[in-house]
Amino acid sequence: MTSANPAIGAGAVRPAETDDRPSLRPAAARPQARRSRLLAWLSAHGRVAAVSLLLLLVLSPFLWLVQLAFRPAADIFDERLLFVPTLEGFASLLQGNFLKSFWNSLLVSTLSTGFSLLIGVPAAYALTRWNFRGRDRIALWILVTRMAPPIAFTIPFFLAYQYLGLQDTVIGLAIVYLTFNLAIVIWLMQTFFEAVPASLEEAAWIDGCGVWQAFWRVALPLTAPGLAATAVLCFIFSWNDFFYALILTRTNAITAPVAIVNFLQYEGWEWTKIAASGTLVMFPVVIFTVLVRKYLVRGLTAGSLKD
Repeated sequence: MTSANPAIGAGAVRPAETDDRPSLRPAAARPQARRSRLLAWLSAHGRVAAVSLLLLLVLSPFLWLVQLAFRPAADIFDERLLFVPTLEGFASLLQGNFLKSFWNSLLVSTLSTGFSLLIGVPAAYALTRWNFRGRDRIALWILVTRMAPPIAFTIPFFLAYQYLGLQDTVIGLAIVYLTFNLAIVIWLMQTFFEAVPASLEEAAWIDGCGVWQAFWRVALPLTAPGLAATAVLCFIFSWNDFFYALILTRTNAITAPVAIVNFLQYEGWEWTKIAASGTLVMFPVVIFTVLVRKYLVRGLTAGSLKD
C-alpha cells in the first residue's frame, strides 16, 4: 500500500501529533496546592485558634458575670448583648457593708497564707532533709487532716471559739484556715525540696553556713516557683471558703462570699449587686495570680520531667 501522503517516506520522521485536549496536570495540582496552603495555615495559626477558642469557653462564665455587673438593673434579664453600661451595681455596694466584708476576706486570706508559709515551709524542709523515726508517719498524719469533711471540725471549733472568745473574729477565722492550709504547704513544699540536690546545701555547710543559713540562702531561693504556687493555692482556698465563715462569723468578721448570700433575700434576689460583688471578689485572686504567673507555671509544672 502506498502512503496517503507521498511526502512521508519510509525513512522520514513523522512530526509530533498535536493533542487538542486540555492538560489535566494543572487541574490536579490545584487541589493539592490548596491542601498545602491549608496545612501551612493550620500549622501556623491552628494552635492559636484552638487556644483562643478554649480560652473563650473557659472565660465565658466570668465574662457573662462581668457584663451583668455593668448592665442596668431594669435590663438584667434582657437577652440583647448591646447595652449602655452603668456603675449603679458597684455604687450600691458602697452604701452597704460589703466593703467591710471584702476587707475581712483580704485580711483573713493574707494572714492565713502568711502564717501557713511561715510554719509549713520549715516543717516541709525538716521532713525532707532530716532522718528521724516516724518521719513518714508524721507526713501521712498531716495529710489525713485534709481528708475529713469540714463539718467534722465545725462543731468543735464553734464550741472552742465560744469558750475562748474567738467567735466572729478575724484572728479566729485565720486560725481555722491555717489548719487546712498547713497540710497543703507541707506536702507541696516537701516535693519541691526533694527536687533540690542535697549536695548544694552540703557545699554551703563546707563554706561555713549553718543548717538554717543553707536553708535560707540555698534551698529556699531554688524553690521560689514552688513557694509562689503554694502561696496562690493557699490564698485561693482561704478566699473562696464559705462554710467556715458562715458558721463562725456573724457581723464583725463576715467575709465576702458570705456577704454575697445576703443579697439573696426573701423579697427577691438583687442580681445587680450579686454580679457586681462577684466581679469584685474575683479580682484579687486574678491580680495575685497575674503577679506571680511566671513562678506559678514553673511551680505547678515542677517535677513533671525527671532527669
